[in-house]
Order: sequence, then structure tokens, then C-alpha cells
Amino acid sequence: MSASPRIVSGRPPRGRAIAPHPGPSGDVDASSDTIRIRTRGLTKRYGDLVAVDDLDLDVHAGEIYGLLGQNGAGKTTTILMLLGLTEPTRGAARVVGLDPARGPLEVKRRVGYMPDSVGFYGDLTGRQNVRYTARLNRIDRDEAEETIGSVLDQVGLSDRADDPVETYSRGMLQRLGIADALVKDPDVLILDEPTTAIDPLGVGEVLDLLRRLVDERGMAILLSSHLLNQVQSVCDRIGIFASGRLIGQGTMDELAARFGDGRPQLEVGLELADQPERERAASLLGAVDGVVAVHPGPRPIDPWLVTVRDRDEVAAIRTAIMRVVAEAGLPLVSIRSVVPSLEDIYRRAIASPMPPRDARGRP
Repeated sequence: MSASPRIVSGRPPRGRAIAPHPGPSGDVDASSDTIRIRTRGLTKRYGDLVAVDDLDLDVHAGEIYGLLGQNGAGKTTTILMLLGLTEPTRGAARVVGLDPARGPLEVKRRVGYMPDSVGFYGDLTGRQNVRYTARLNRIDRDEAEETIGSVLDQVGLSDRADDPVETYSRGMLQRLGIADALVKDPDVLILDEPTTAIDPLGVGEVLDLLRRLVDERGMAILLSSHLLNQVQSVCDRIGIFASGRLIGQGTMDELAARFGDGRPQLEVGLELADQPERERAASLLGAVDGVVAVHPGPRPIDPWLVTVRDRDEVAAIRTAIMRVVAEAGLPLVSIRSVVPSLEDIYRRAIASPMPPRDARGRP
């Protein structure tokens, strides 16, 4: 069968709580039951340009780790080193325990990769395209057919699997790209800008699929993106890249604690129209131990902001406020912690001074 040139989709075509992981430490070859990607001091130079600068990174099984940064921040170069497609200038990486610089073919057999531009043969069906990939990976024919059906079903393309790929939407192409990466049953999935240029519905489908893959298969997913809201919605941990350096990483709570705007706050819903009642409420809330400021909402329907002395006291202060308000007979509509958005965190992170370097020029 003749095949047309592969269709390139341009940059086409979406957390849950997990056990906390400590920050990167130890040797790159240190054993671990959960670490699927580990780098230590990973650096890539192109002449005078430092594309990736002394990267220490751990990605665990059962999590989606988001590399967040602007285009040119070093995310794609990092991925290329992890796949053995370019060698580091300094430092080391291990992917599923293997050195990609020394054994790139074995790494590629264990890792599913979807680049930012996904291409398929347009006059072939989705099933035929994935079958082609299975043959390239020397998967047994009978095993491949069963796996192909399974991964196409998993990405929600069973009904369109036998239609020509040239009829697929961008979101469908992106889901086919994930099926293509899954056909070799990888331990790790690496995705470079997986949702750029997809419509909102397609984005939701892709992100939901990634979440299911982690929940159902326990794989590790490394996702590179510059789209903050999508990273925040699906990633368990996030690493912020700027000028080739990882300037902060952790869960949203951990990043908020490091780069948040001062003290934590609680948003308290008190629908009080009567001015004396508002003054009484402000006095009661201000008297709670650990509360440092009370900002009443400008209108009766607007929430109040209560600034808390320390993040470790938030839960106790929330309970104390609920008790005080109930005892005073005031109408408490809601109370919740105010969490900075990833956009707020990202802005503060890239505006923060870079960490100092040691005598060898390392951070």
C-alpha cells in the first residue's frame, strides 16, 4: 500500500492528591522503587548559550509532572536529552534506570514520546498508523493487534479507528498520538506541548485521558507546556523553567508557600447588610488568635478576606472562625483558603532573583 506524506498537525490538539515526594537528592544512580526519571546537574550548552543549566529533577510513577516555561526556556532540550536525542554537556540522566546517552534505543523502547508536532499518514486509518508504529517497535503481530485495539479504545477512538486520519480533528490527532505512544506499553510517557492549538473541548478530552492513564496504569507522565491553566488543572507537581534553569518545583501548595504573596488568607462569606453587624463581625474576626487583618467585602454579597499569621495555623483559625461566627449568630455562607493561581506564582517565580552560584558556577 502506498502512503502519502505524513500529515503534520502543527501544534495541535487536558489533580488529584498524591503522596508528597521529597525534593531531588542523592546520586543519579540511587535506587528507588518509584522514580522513573532522574537528572543530576544536567546541562546542555550550544556554544555560549546555556539551554539547560544544572537540572536536578525526579519524576515518580503515578504522577503527572509539568515542566512549565515560556518557549525557549529549555523544556524541549531537556526532553531531547531524556530521550537520548542529544547528549548533555555535563551531568547525567536516568530514565527507567537507563542512561539515555549510552542506551537511547532501549530508553525509546520503554518510553512513549509525543512531540509537539504529531504526524501521521493521512490516507491510512488510525488503526493502520498505530499498527505501523507497532511494527517499527517489533511487537509480535498477534500481541500488537490486541494492544492496538486496547489503546485506541483507551483514548476514545474505537469508533473512528478505521477512518482515514485526514478526516480527524486536531483533538483526535492528539489522542491518536497518545495511542501511538502507548502501543509499546511504556513505563513513562513524555509529552511536549500536548494541547497547543486544540479547541477547549479537545483540551479537556486530552487532559482527562492523561489523568486516567496515571490513575489506571500508574505510569509516570512528564508534560511540557507554556499553558499555565492546563498545567495547574492536571499536574500533581510542577517545575518552573526560566532561562534554562529550574527555579522552583513542587505541588501547588508548596509553590504557593514559596512564591506566594505574603501571608495566607481565608475567604469568609458573611452576607451582612447592617453596618453595626458588619462592625461587630469585623471585631469578632479580628480577635481570633492568629488573625492579623480583616478586610470586609465592599458589598454585602462580597466575601471578606481574613489574613492569617502563619500557613501552619490556617486550619485551626478556620475552625475558630466558624465557632466564633456560630456563637455570635452571624450568617456564615462559606469559608475557604485563598490559593494563589499558577499565573500569580509563575510571575513571582520568574521575577525572583536567581539562586547564587558556587565557585564552579553551579546554582
